[in-house]
Amino acid sequence: MKVLECIPNISEGRDKGKIEEILASLKDFPSVKCLNVSSDEDHNRSVITLLGPADAVPKAMLALALAAIDRIDMRRHQGSHPRIGAVDVVPFVPIRGMEMAEAVEIARGFGRELGDNAGIPIYFYEAAALREERRNLADVRRGQYEGLQEKLKRPEGQPDAGVAAFNPKAGATIVGARPPLIAFNVNLRTTDKSIADVIARAVRHKTGGYKAVKAMGVALKDKGMVQVSMNLVNFNETPIHRVVETIRFEASRYGVSIAECELIGLTPMAALEEVVRFYLQIPEFSLDQVIETHLLS
Repeated sequence: MKVLECIPNISEGRDKGKIEEILASLKDFPSVKCLNVSSDEDHNRSVITLLGPADAVPKAMLALALAAIDRIDMRRHQGSHPRIGAVDVVPFVPIRGMEMAEAVEIARGFGRELGDNAGIPIYFYEAAALREERRNLADVRRGQYEGLQEKLKRPEGQPDAGVAAFNPKAGATIVGARPPLIAFNVNLRTTDKSIADVIARAVRHKTGGYKAVKAMGVALKDKGMVQVSMNLVNFNETPIHRVVETIRFEASRYGVSIAECELIGLTPMAALEEVVRFYLQIPEFSLDQVIETHLLS
């Protein structure tokens, strides 16, 4: 069986009742499992992890997306995380029995269907991008929801699918296909966001940091801290512990310590192998030494 993962990010992280209503749209798709829901009040955003047969996941995702668009009003949305729409980003990830090209085809088909059904602009990114300058998510989302209306007036801002008109309630959706990534945050014991911004620039690839890291500084007002919010797009190239220790070192220059780390959604088990080797100082550690590895196989 071909297995596909989908990790939609929706612009609602505070109203638990509304989130439950959106998730209830999945009830008609029993073969698609909702593995995880991570909601963040400061970001005002929920990250949902769906897994199932490749032919069923896009249908379930369409139902969820339409439910979210029906219930989320971007005209009232406030949050610290960048966003362009009620259903902000929808990445499809091939997990088993399928190639990236198949995930790309699914992503583009889903995007066209969502755009037509919801009456919103659709942009394709990563492997599903139709234009090289839209491969990077941050580039597609630049200007965010507040800049979308003007963006749609420019030739370079025209969507890849859906309608080329501003939908003030729903905004736009960015759809793509990509390999697995790890959404990982490091929270710092300070309220000075400029420190998180400086550290984010130090670790992210675009500004001279690690090749497989995307990062930004975020203020966590409810927690009285700041955060280095990251996507680790290739844990083999840049393992989790290397980023954490770099952040620890950079923060210490300002007299600031790490309060905690956050894993958003799910992670490949292999990504934790190197973490164990480093922090427990077991250089030969292997996932073959974990009982559950053998149960899964």
